[in-house]
Amino acid sequence: MQIRAAVLERPGAPRPYGTSRPLAIRELALEEPGPGEVRIAIRAAGLCHSDLSVIDGSRPRPLPMVLGHEAAGVVEAVGAGVTDLRPGAHVVAAFVPACGRCAPCRAERPALCEPGFEANRAGTLLSGARRLSRAGAPLNHHLGVSAFATHATLARESLTQVDAAIPFPLAALFGCAVITGVGAVANTAELPAGASVAIVGLGGVGLAALLGARALGAGTVVALDLDSGKRTLALELGATHALDAASAQAPAEARRLLGGGADFAFEMAGSARALELAFAITRRGGTTVAAGLAPPDARFALAPVQLVAEERTLKGSYLGSCVPKRDIPRFLGWHAAGRLPVERLLDRTLGLEELNEAFEALALGGVRRQILLP
Repeated sequence: MQIRAAVLERPGAPRPYGTSRPLAIRELALEEPGPGEVRIAIRAAGLCHSDLSVIDGSRPRPLPMVLGHEAAGVVEAVGAGVTDLRPGAHVVAAFVPACGRCAPCRAERPALCEPGFEANRAGTLLSGARRLSRAGAPLNHHLGVSAFATHATLARESLTQVDAAIPFPLAALFGCAVITGVGAVANTAELPAGASVAIVGLGGVGLAALLGARALGAGTVVALDLDSGKRTLALELGATHALDAASAQAPAEARRLLGGGADFAFEMAGSARALELAFAITRRGGTTVAAGLAPPDARFALAPVQLVAEERTLKGSYLGSCVPKRDIPRFLGWHAAGRLPVERLLDRTLGLEELNEAFEALALGGVRRQILLP
């Protein structure tokens, strides 16, 4: 079938993106789903820094590629062997298509699925196939999803069915921002009630982590960001304090507010500098969790003696250490119970033709989650 989609041909376009227009809206061919695959109509897709990092070239991906990895939609067709999803089902996409058979999957760590990682790196679906093409030339899939389009074909393993009553823009958030941010707090850190928390970076993922910390009964929560508007929102969402991350006094002031440092500090900005700040704020015996995706060549200087003499823990968190089929329904339940008001993360909706301007706004840093309605 013919679809419309946003294609990135080459990275590193000059800003502003509204002028250079790195994303071109093209007519593409989308093949019917193969065995174990599902075609969905995209109803909502979130704009994330992981997409921006491909556009600006800081995270290399095989190009040309249809971007977008945080999405909700409706099943239209299923391939051979797919028996548990039917046309009309509402689904949320997760950006790691977990095979269910490799060692990490068997250990209930699907975020680390080895075939899923290789497929994402190669720009294919889990099967190794590419279902997108233009004039006969194949295009690459972004993290097995490619949601900046009217339709997408995905591996069945990428999808979780959700209640049809959930609005699509809200449901889309649970495919990345919520499972990454809330998952880092609930799964990676296993945050105990009353623990003190610092969150560095208040984009969609960082704000979701803040909501998760409040839902789990955190004590003092210090939120840090460069943007004053996001700091104000963090206070509205339950942070006890908000600090300018660029201030030279931020580490000392955060430690003071936290009574010597955070039990758990979360880096959500995707930069080595943010990780350094989060580590500096963590107390002796505390845990620093890195969930932001810094550029592959970024480095973080660490004195090993701190890990030993202060019994520090430094942990990575990918996909919020989530099992999507377990955690997407779980976190949706928290939202339904009023514990996770993630609708506060929504900024505005837009169409395909507005994507370049929307990514410029994301690059400027003043937005939370913008939602594409293709």
